[in-house]
Amino acid sequence: MKILILTGKFGMGHYSASQSLRLQLLGAFPGSQVEVVDLPAYAIPDASEAIYKAFSLLVTRGSGLYNIYYKATENATLKARPLLSDLFQDKLGELLWEERPDAVIATHPFCARLVADYKEEVASDLPLVTCITDLSSHSEWLNDATDCYLVGSRDIRDRLVAKGVEPERILVTGIPVKPEFKRPAQRGHRGLGERHLLIMGGGLGLLPKKDKFYEELNAMPGVRTTIITGGNQKLYDRLHGRYEHIEVVGFTDRVYDYMAQADLMLSKPGGITLFETIFSELPILAWEPFLQQERENARFLIRHQIGRIAPKEPEACLEAITRLLTDDIALARMGQNMRRLKGQLEAQSLERLMAALTVGAGKEAL
Repeated sequence: MKILILTGKFGMGHYSASQSLRLQLLGAFPGSQVEVVDLPAYAIPDASEAIYKAFSLLVTRGSGLYNIYYKATENATLKARPLLSDLFQDKLGELLWEERPDAVIATHPFCARLVADYKEEVASDLPLVTCITDLSSHSEWLNDATDCYLVGSRDIRDRLVAKGVEPERILVTGIPVKPEFKRPAQRGHRGLGERHLLIMGGGLGLLPKKDKFYEELNAMPGVRTTIITGGNQKLYDRLHGRYEHIEVVGFTDRVYDYMAQADLMLSKPGGITLFETIFSELPILAWEPFLQQERENARFLIRHQIGRIAPKEPEACLEAITRLLTDDIALARMGQNMRRLKGQLEAQSLERLMAALTVGAGKEAL
């Protein structure tokens, strides 16, 4: 069986989820073919990087306007055609003709919408699975031509059902993460009373800029800190080797190793990051979010008591770190709640997904 996963690098979460889902499918079904395609890069290779940079500027510098639009369209029913729709539809048709997939999985709403429109225009029964990569029920993800939704939690399943999606079309799988995040943690192999803190700023390494934050972090008694700066080379050069109790790591594809050794993580609450911590059973202290999707993720972690929100101000953030790192009962309870959430993810979900993909539109198998 050949499966095509369509995505876009509007932030790295969608692409990361695609790669993780590919690994899960190949591991569960070794005989299958699974390919990930960055659809904007395929359709307009000379302009895709500029589009991604423009989007990054929008969500970082124009987050207020972005949030207004996102909230206003959360329950929208009118579907305007996406920008450059005709161009993308032509390229999508070429791609599907070249690849001849047995099924398509979309990990970005733009890709899901394009495939749904294609199916309706050519009366295709090509199975379409939409993998929602945030804890979101936003209407941008919903299409009548989607045969199966993969969602992160029971909460999202219930919200989709309230919007009219048939329950049998929804699988609660969690947001896809690499298999390595599901390995047993390695905590406890350290000095008596020592705590390990992991700080991540996302792919762009968006971290506090003032030296005082790192100086006070370095001075915390019994705390060893690892900071992953991601693609922020300037911050890496500034911090690396400067503090005795702080290890600084640049871009790495082995985040799971650092999570397995940490007692607490400080990070922005992206959907992928949140489920990496859940599967790693690593309590999270999330920076106060500014994007609407991340606000939804933050509400989820508070509601299920798997973490807390850290203030933006450095001094208050440091206080929140100290308070939680020294609260053994709270950390243990958060770990237990993460194990409970993992247990709620549907057993045999990949098998049910594959069964759905092998029978046309797949609704009978679900």
